[in-house]
Amino acid sequence: MVTTPEKIQQSTVTPSDKKDRVAVLLMGYGEVESYEDFANYNEQALNLLTAKFAPVPTWIYPPIAKLLAIFDLHEWSHQHGNFISPHNAIFESQRAGIEKNLQAKWGDRVKVFKAFNFCAPHLPEQVLTQIKAEGFDKLLIYPLLVVDSIFTSGIAVEQVNEALVKLADKTEHWIKGQRYIPSFYNEPDYINLMAKMVEEEIANDLAVAHLPSQIGIVLTNHGCPHEAKGFTSGIDESQELYELVRERLINRFPLISVGWLNHDTPLIDWTQPDAKTAAKNLIELGATAIIFMPIGFATENHETLLDVEHIIEAIRRKYPEVTYRQMPCVNDRPEFLQMAADWANLYIEELLSENALAVNPSLAVAQAKKTHSHSHGGEHGHSHGHHHHHDHDHGHHHHH
Repeated sequence: MVTTPEKIQQSTVTPSDKKDRVAVLLMGYGEVESYEDFANYNEQALNLLTAKFAPVPTWIYPPIAKLLAIFDLHEWSHQHGNFISPHNAIFESQRAGIEKNLQAKWGDRVKVFKAFNFCAPHLPEQVLTQIKAEGFDKLLIYPLLVVDSIFTSGIAVEQVNEALVKLADKTEHWIKGQRYIPSFYNEPDYINLMAKMVEEEIANDLAVAHLPSQIGIVLTNHGCPHEAKGFTSGIDESQELYELVRERLINRFPLISVGWLNHDTPLIDWTQPDAKTAAKNLIELGATAIIFMPIGFATENHETLLDVEHIIEAIRRKYPEVTYRQMPCVNDRPEFLQMAADWANLYIEELLSENALAVNPSLAVAQAKKTHSHSHGGEHGHSHGHHHHHDHDHGHHHHH
């Protein structure tokens, strides 16, 4: 095998031929950049998200999406001169930066791809088709946008699984290894960076005019529904993230509250307090300045930009004498791109060193059937409980 001198320096492992390469799949929502696509985006988002937690029949999605789009057009065009979200461009620089950091260690055995839950041409199925075509056989699924990921990345996994079913070969699956990074809500590096961003903003800007006890800090999280039809909804992780960041700041800056960026959909019970209420509460406790710091989002998007902007406009009407500051997400800060790559290293190492999985998708159906008959016999005490279930099942089937 011939290697070039540069390759050896940049890579701690011998460059491989085609086999045994890891594709890192960064996943975000993606955002439409024109209003026309927005109703369609809304419908897909409602389908994937709301279906998990709302008592809403599916037929209602298209009309609701159209309705939401009409409200949004008002916001979109009047207030923001046809706002174009910077989300996709930032997500691309996150992808490129994480890839650069990973390739410094692994060379061309690792490549970073991005997939957007709701936006062609980067839908998971489109990107996985490319990953397969490029000969990767190991996959690290890495939702990046929202830190509450247990719920949101459930959607990512759902879409990856649907795509993998379509792309499966009959007798041997092309995927030989998989890992998943569900969330970085408790990663010390991320928590320290959140606290540092707030401290720097205060030191460089607000400290001259406001006492520490007068600076209200609203740490904004991705809103979560309380009831998610039995899905765990990410509230625990988001809450924990908030507590960890708060702990770093509270002794110097006593006025801190979580602020959830909720999508106030009817019929659904959302996390409280929402960001607007949180800010008002802190002002009542004597805050003369309010900082909105996004901790639950790693990439700027219309929630962190437009929603927070509207919240500030609304509160400023009531409290014009208060100073308001809107902080950016971590976006493509070099130290974030470095830590995001470091979190992936462990799993890439595992994937490259473990034995390849050999998965035969056609056995899944056979296995399901086999399990069914299996529980009739088998070890004594164990099968007994199953017996009733099965007779019951069969009973049911006859009725239909």
